[in-house]
Amino acid sequence: EVQLVESGGGLVQAGGSLRLSCAASGLTFDDYAIGWLRQAPGKEREGVSCISSSDGSTYYADSVKGRFTISSDNAKNTVYLQMNSLKPEDTAVYYCAAVRFATAQAMGVMPIDRYDYWGQGTQVTVSS
Repeated sequence: EVQLVESGGGLVQAGGSLRLSCAASGLTFDDYAIGWLRQAPGKEREGVSCISSSDGSTYYADSVKGRFTISSDNAKNTVYLQMNSLKPEDTAVYYCAAVRFATAQAMGVMPIDRYDYWGQGTQVTVSS
């Protein structure tokens, strides 16, 4: 059984930082691009950042470039999202997802209904 388990969400003041983790199990990690998406109340789910586990290539949405950094520890089958300079508009439930045999760029632009696996999400709240 494939599982993606997110952790690290919480409440932080504007300008602060959080690091999210996505621990993957039940899959061949190197075969997947792993990404983070978020969904704010009343809004559609949007892509934030992706990483290809095989070559480390990355994708970032324009809204987070320069503030968020995605990385992976292939030995731990875990992807991290370091979020700095957080803004109230970053408040959302953050989801981890996986797509098999995709590059990070491809995962970042493909329809999310093509994603293979999803985590349950972790809440990030940024207060002003």
